[in-house]
Amino acid sequence: MAAKFDFKKEYKELYAPKTAPSIVDVPEMLFIAVDGEGDPNTSQAYQDALEVLYGLAYTIKMSPRNGYTPEGYFDYVVPPLEGLWEGGGVDVETMTVSDKNTFTWTMLLRQPDFVTEEVFAWAKEVLGKKKKGLDLSGARLITYTEGLCVQLMHIGPYDTEPESVKRMHAFAEEQGYRIDFSPERKHHEIYISDPRRTAPEKLKTVIRHPVAE
Repeated sequence: MAAKFDFKKEYKELYAPKTAPSIVDVPEMLFIAVDGEGDPNTSQAYQDALEVLYGLAYTIKMSPRNGYTPEGYFDYVVPPLEGLWEGGGVDVETMTVSDKNTFTWTMLLRQPDFVTEEVFAWAKEVLGKKKKGLDLSGARLITYTEGLCVQLMHIGPYDTEPESVKRMHAFAEEQGYRIDFSPERKHHEIYISDPRRTAPEKLKTVIRHPVAE
């Protein structure tokens, strides 16, 4: 039996950076995306978004078992959850968050290239029939090219990310880059660890910020 394709293992530069900052050129990728706002710790919208994302992702992954095999299909491990974040009342000097309720976010799950709009529409139809109360209207299939970024692997609780962010920004400046946030290029987190099963001090999160020369 052939091994499942694992994005984390095949693209280590994207999913397994070192704890020291580095510059990376992130290529175009395909994602299922759901937008929302609010504190991820308390927001029902956030929980609903994750249910939609994982529901669609696993419907696509398991499509051959439902009698539908997309052209070019291969078996794979569903990639880790990702999030693009804005708001939060961030203090630009200390990089600390003061009001998580003001967060706006786009949660993402990367998809294999065989996932077309047709495949995505099929998955929404199948999941909608299975979970009739689940609102799938906000889910969309997008391509996203992040380009040049500074990143590192943050180890520890999410609330200690500011120290890692300051190190990233200092490194980028030393290398001749500036932080280049825009409506399309935001604070980006990739959740390598499952917070439900991992102690806070051992959580692994890729933090990525856009840069420009």
